[in-house]
Amino acid sequence: MIPNQSFPTPGPLDARGAPGTERWTALPGGLPSQVQALAGDGGVSDAELVRRSLAGQQDPFAALVARYQRRAFWIAFHVLGRAEEARDVCQEAFVRLYRSLDRYDYARSFYTWFYRIVMNLAIDALRKLRSARASSLDDLVAMLPDEREDAAQAPIERDEQNALVWQVLDKLDAKFRAVLVLRDIHGLSCREIAPILKITHATARWRLHRGRQVFREHWDRGQGEA
Repeated sequence: MIPNQSFPTPGPLDARGAPGTERWTALPGGLPSQVQALAGDGGVSDAELVRRSLAGQQDPFAALVARYQRRAFWIAFHVLGRAEEARDVCQEAFVRLYRSLDRYDYARSFYTWFYRIVMNLAIDALRKLRSARASSLDDLVAMLPDEREDAAQAPIERDEQNALVWQVLDKLDAKFRAVLVLRDIHGLSCREIAPILKITHATARWRLHRGRQVFREHWDRGQGEA
């Protein structure tokens, strides 16, 4: 049984912050005490939770969902730029996870396996929603010109800046956007990204390099037309 999930509701600038911040990794509230204890127990690995789930226990799978639902949501959100579609992707990702637990390879990283499910669904959704827009991204620091923002910039100007970022990001091919999201927003290394996207390490590095180039080209062109 798939446990009920409670995903965050992004505000205008709520996707900001460095990768690994508490808002992305904290356990959701309202969990049953036994599920919260299991999800928060660092001595119980993801693989062990999979084993217990396959043995017919319900709490271990609920604990897996609790561990990964926020991170899965933010990955989907940063790919799609739309909260409702990101929630749909996460719901489907956990359904697929539940149905395929028996195919998990214990010799491999669980989060790599699960993130691949999330990314595949998010990329598929993105291809259907290429016109999607949002005004809630302020994370692509490495790809924007250094002079793009100062500490005194007015909130309305920052909202406009974020909207422009999404307009540029939405022009990128999904294969570049996926690498940029995982590397420059979520902080994964290219070696971690490669198995998630089923590509080689060299391909991940090339897509990151080329994706940043294309992003900057579109950005500079847009700034010149402004």
